[in-house]
Amino acid sequence: MTETDRQLARRLERVIVDLLERRAATASICPSDAAREAYEGDGEGWRDLMEPARRAAWRLVAAGEVEVTQAGRPVTEDEVHGPVRIRRARR
Repeated sequence: MTETDRQLARRLERVIVDLLERRAATASICPSDAAREAYEGDGEGWRDLMEPARRAAWRLVAAGEVEVTQAGRPVTEDEVHGPVRIRRARR
């Protein structure tokens, strides 16, 4: 992983946490929210950040900071198929 990739990874993690902190405790976000927020340009380039945003979410899951959900229930990376949401970890 290049230094640029590491910086993007850290930025996406911060964006996910920041977006969740700005919402109600029970709210969730879509990975596209993080990709759009982190993208520093015009147009549709944020779409290239979708997979990095999903990977950032999984790192935050591993750190115990967030949960990735489908149909309102936490899922593991192995069982995910289709769209997901990200929410604060429920303790």
